[in-house]
Amino acid sequence: MDEKGVYDKRNKLNDLTGKEWLKLTKSYWFSEKCKEDKIAYDHPAPFLVKDIEKLISMFTKKGMIVLDPFNGSGTTISAAYNLDRIGYGIDLSEEYIELSKKRFNSKNMIEKKDYILKHGDSAVEMDNFKDEFFDYVVTSPPYHNILKNKASGLRADNSNKGYRNGSRQGIEYYSDNVADLGNQEKFEDFIILLEKIMEKVYTKLKTGKYCSIIISDFTVDKKEICVQAYIVDMMQKIGFEFVGTTILLQDNKPLYPFGYPYAYKINHHHQNIINFRKPVNG
Repeated sequence: MDEKGVYDKRNKLNDLTGKEWLKLTKSYWFSEKCKEDKIAYDHPAPFLVKDIEKLISMFTKKGMIVLDPFNGSGTTISAAYNLDRIGYGIDLSEEYIELSKKRFNSKNMIEKKDYILKHGDSAVEMDNFKDEFFDYVVTSPPYHNILKNKASGLRADNSNKGYRNGSRQGIEYYSDNVADLGNQEKFEDFIILLEKIMEKVYTKLKTGKYCSIIISDFTVDKKEICVQAYIVDMMQKIGFEFVGTTILLQDNKPLYPFGYPYAYKINHHHQNIINFRKPVNG
């Protein structure tokens, strides 16, 4: 008997067997590193290829089209290519567009054949795609303006070893563009701008298909914010159906005594992968 299990021909969502499907429905995953992640560390807040591959394998079949409206270092496109999907990415930063192309060239990926990369504002660029064009959307948006918090940087730089243990690679931020989510002074403005972009995502995503937003909770004006609650509320307002959160555990991060010995301050050692579906009868 095949150790991977048996594929059910009624499965219209993905190419997984029943066993493979079941494993990915766990409410937590451990983040997995690989060699390919190293180039992504030139971006201040990358996520890892193997983690995104799990999501793409769960929510798509081979040949389907995957969008990341906050392309960053190109992890989503790279993961899509590894699984024989077509990746589309949009990013405000010309620097990170070039970083992504460098990454794709190292894998002999061919632009316009293996992937599509757009430089610009997602709220604008997505108007160039047909409605109901994408099979899946996965992204990790900028976390408000936390990269501009000069009190927060990388405490230990291990990037020369191909990985890093800290939360950020130095004190960097994405851009000075006013349309950048990372430049919104107020958290409310961050949510409003993200909602504007996700409204476009809703229109361009096929009915019945899924969207995953990867984001952690964080502090705003030194106060802890339950970011997931705002994201779920925002997405449901747009019309998405919330289908559950996968906790992505990042147990390799170090612990820091942020509030010790005066007050409790949490160490964030996980990301929330918040999953939504565009309902069939929406």
